[in-house]
Amino acid sequence: MSYLETTHDIYKEAALTPDVGLCCTTNPIWELPGLSIPKIMQEMNYGCGSTVHARDLVNNPKVLYVGVGGGMELLQFAYFSRQEGGVIGVDVVDEMLEASRKNFVLAEEENSWFQREFVELRKGDAMHLPVDDNSIDVAAQNCLFNIFKEDDLKLAIEEMYRVLKPHGRLVMSDPTCEQKMNETLRNDERLRALCLSGSLPIKEYVKALTDAGFGTIEIRARKPYRILDPKNYPTEELIYIESIEVAAIKDPMPEDGPCVFTGKAAIYFGQEEYLDDNKGHILLKNQPIAICDKTAANLAGLGREDIYISESTFHYDGGGCC
Repeated sequence: MSYLETTHDIYKEAALTPDVGLCCTTNPIWELPGLSIPKIMQEMNYGCGSTVHARDLVNNPKVLYVGVGGGMELLQFAYFSRQEGGVIGVDVVDEMLEASRKNFVLAEEENSWFQREFVELRKGDAMHLPVDDNSIDVAAQNCLFNIFKEDDLKLAIEEMYRVLKPHGRLVMSDPTCEQKMNETLRNDERLRALCLSGSLPIKEYVKALTDAGFGTIEIRARKPYRILDPKNYPTEELIYIESIEVAAIKDPMPEDGPCVFTGKAAIYFGQEEYLDDNKGHILLKNQPIAICDKTAANLAGLGREDIYISESTFHYDGGGCC
């Protein structure tokens, strides 16, 4: 049995018998005016963060969500895209699609604004999306891509890039791990399917996105997720896993490489009212400006003593240098 078959079976069972502990997120459930999320959707929230951000969801966007779970994030996306077929949910597991359909009946009963026609469910997998080229404003996946091995991950990211419109956004939440995992962990199909042993370091995760052509990367959050300890897992050392929330934007690739925002900021505190770095960035005196890692390196290379550059906070919330 392949790791994808193992994953299919685990999430088939999770669709038939909701498993509250399958994944765990520290994010609170969205509370928005008029939005009521059925309890069963919350119990089937098999994610490790949130992919729903109001600033991504303007002007009734066309949204794609891969790996539907119980439909909770699909409902949240529909809150911002109230149009027939405004949200497309794709999943390879028939039982999960059917469970979501039933949950949307409850959601329609609890929300006067919601119509089931707002969400279109399609069967398909992340490596072969049943979606047209350049047709999606916001694509999202939650705790799915970390399951894939390298070749499948490459295909899944390329598919997301294909279906997005120019400047469209791929918004993701996935576990990551900065420690090296042994081969026993890496090759354990069940642990990989449970969103544990497939976790990549952040730099590798970001590189997979930029290799596909995404010109701008935003790391929006970095949070504790899981511990793999020697008493319960095949490891001799304690392994700490985090979850990150990332947006990859289908911007053209700059000639000098992608803009990757990891939560750095620069503050100019010199004698002039502002500093012009001659690369398109104006730093007002004693006013912090969010900068990408590339701009941070360029500013550091100026050799000035009147520019402070912060460490990465791994929290970026828009604005800034690019």
